[in-house]
Amino acid sequence: MQFEQFIAKRFMPRKKDGGGFSGPLSAIAVAGIALGVVVMVVAVSILRGFQGEMADKVSGFGSHITVTAFSSRTANYQENPMADDSALKARLEATPGVRHVGRYATKGGMVKTADQIHGIVLRGMGSEWDTSFFASNLKEGHLPRVGDADGTNDVLISTTLASRLRLAVGDKMRTYFWQGESYRSRALTVCGLYKTDLAEMDEVYVIGDLRQVQRLNDWGDTLVGGYELLVDDFRRLDATAQRVLDALPYDLAMQTVTAANPALFAWLDLLNSNITLILTIMCIVCITAIVSALLIMIFEKSQTIGILKTLGASNASIRKIFLLKATRLIAEGIAAGVAIGLVFCLVQKRWAPLKLDAESYSMSVVPIDVDPWIFILVAVVTAVACVAALLLPAAWVSRISPASTVRMEK
Repeated sequence: MQFEQFIAKRFMPRKKDGGGFSGPLSAIAVAGIALGVVVMVVAVSILRGFQGEMADKVSGFGSHITVTAFSSRTANYQENPMADDSALKARLEATPGVRHVGRYATKGGMVKTADQIHGIVLRGMGSEWDTSFFASNLKEGHLPRVGDADGTNDVLISTTLASRLRLAVGDKMRTYFWQGESYRSRALTVCGLYKTDLAEMDEVYVIGDLRQVQRLNDWGDTLVGGYELLVDDFRRLDATAQRVLDALPYDLAMQTVTAANPALFAWLDLLNSNITLILTIMCIVCITAIVSALLIMIFEKSQTIGILKTLGASNASIRKIFLLKATRLIAEGIAAGVAIGLVFCLVQKRWAPLKLDAESYSMSVVPIDVDPWIFILVAVVTAVACVAALLLPAAWVSRISPASTVRMEK
């Protein structure tokens, strides 16, 4: 064992002698670092979870990328149709970064009950519809069976819409859709109820069969409103979108979910500044705890430092002794903080004991993103910041003179 390591180990608080004043101070420093790490990992996990949850909900109602005809949107939430081109669909499916391509069309209308009238958007989905989003948010009934040769009148509505219109699974929903200067009525059957807590979407969107929309628009089976594309990695959305754009013919347009909802995603991006602020503040808390502890330990051990210098120890060796001692405290604090933070995140992820007001936050539970890289990043940043901050107080040992600290006893 090296000289510095041996002395640093002897400096650690010992139960038999109470550890001196540095004993409780070391415990406070470890607790302070652990608390800071817990706050950092939990806060970052929650903010990242909130960003991901909101992005998933907005994308779930549409997609990450939509391909439509130019000037696609007309009045009444109806697209200008585009040809259902199997060759183009296959080319889009083969584009790197794209994991799913589906057909869709929308039609604006209204629902009329005995005492209510409510505007809706019927979103017709093709047979290749990715049902994962609505399946995870299904509260009652079942998803509409889309893609049948004869079509289906089954539709999926939100619990918000069902409550407002007093509808239940199995009820008929009288709807009216605009067609030119006239309208067409349909009796749609409520087959299931979903709930995403995204009020502006839940109050409007009704999910049904693409063939229903095609018939309402007199399109036939060869025209669709557009293609919906889901990507493998949302963080590489822009790069994937550029590849999709390169694969499109001149008469088709492409739009990403971030471009379609600029205000929402700009707000979500602003949360990154909150993450940076939280990391900065809690790193300062950790640094303050360990630097204070190290300075007190140096002052408490000043007589020992004088003796070591008298025996020939260099300033560099003595600095290393205190840095080793402080680094051990930092490691204990970070390990405890990561462990506590991980347990908290896993409990919230599994059982969700912390709830939210869905009307205010668009989600009913506190979202958590349990990403190992978050814990690794917080641990590394905290360790580097604390160790770097220790260099200045550790240099104080060079100012301690053996003549002023060592007294010869008769």
